[in-house]
Amino acid sequence: MLIHVSLQPLISLIAGILILMMPRLLNYIVAVYLIVIGVLGLLRT
Repeated sequence: MLIHVSLQPLISLIAGILILMMPRLLNYIVAVYLIVIGVLGLLRT
């Protein structure tokens, strides 16, 4: 059985859990998330 998990929802889930545990990380998590999504978007085109 092959389980296919998309990367973007998994990153969002982990970021959401970390923000709930440590709200001060919000700025860093959002910045890293945006950078990762931007780089992935550039590499796919």
